[in-house]
Amino acid sequence: MVYWEVCGNPDGKPALVVHGGPGSGCGTGARRYFDPDRYRIVLFDQRGCGRSTPHASEPTTDMRHNTTRHLIADMERLRTHLGIDRWLLHGGSWGSTLILAYAETHPQRVSEIVIAAVTTTRRSEIDWLYRGAGRFFPEQWERFAGAGGTPPYGDRPPAAQLALVRICSHYFAHGAWLEEGALLRDAHRLAGIPGVLVHGRLDLAGPLDTAWELARAWPDAELTVVDNAGHLGSDTTRTHVLEALDRFARQG
Repeated sequence: MVYWEVCGNPDGKPALVVHGGPGSGCGTGARRYFDPDRYRIVLFDQRGCGRSTPHASEPTTDMRHNTTRHLIADMERLRTHLGIDRWLLHGGSWGSTLILAYAETHPQRVSEIVIAAVTTTRRSEIDWLYRGAGRFFPEQWERFAGAGGTPPYGDRPPAAQLALVRICSHYFAHGAWLEEGALLRDAHRLAGIPGVLVHGRLDLAGPLDTAWELARAWPDAELTVVDNAGHLGSDTTRTHVLEALDRFARQG
């Protein structure tokens, strides 16, 4: 069962929040980017994480049916169930990969896209994340490789941490079941969909060149580079995202 919820104005502009990870689950903070009087906000936990079941923290959970293709189908099934014709997509990091994969599969169902921290989960990006970035922080990398120190997401319940690790490993080991570079190659399918890409110049988890390549391949996208931001963004990043969502809400 895929968990989902809807908040905001039932007659507002439909928007889907696509969380990162993969496997992090959707937090309540994502709602704060949307004006609840103008948006109908849909949130969901992707397969195996958050409040969706079966949970990936359970050793018996079969991961064969948890792939990018399955998640795209879940999104489309949810859209149909809610009676939504077209919706805005918002997310970042892994969420941006899933947004692009969905939008290139169902471009007629997407009204706008707002992404903070662009990734396409190419194998070259995964290799950079787990090996290349460590060259800039050798001390931290040594602690990470030795499983020492406080791990990322260490404040989450053990089951949520285990699900995140298992799902990330599953997706990254398979390159998200995407042909290398396919999302950039097929970005022409996004023609006519207005997009806003906000990316930190200091993002070492997902370097800026991916966002730059996407903006070059997708003429309807605006790329804003935030000089003082990393992968998790900054106040400036959040301001740009809010401005984009407010603008698209006014346009209807």
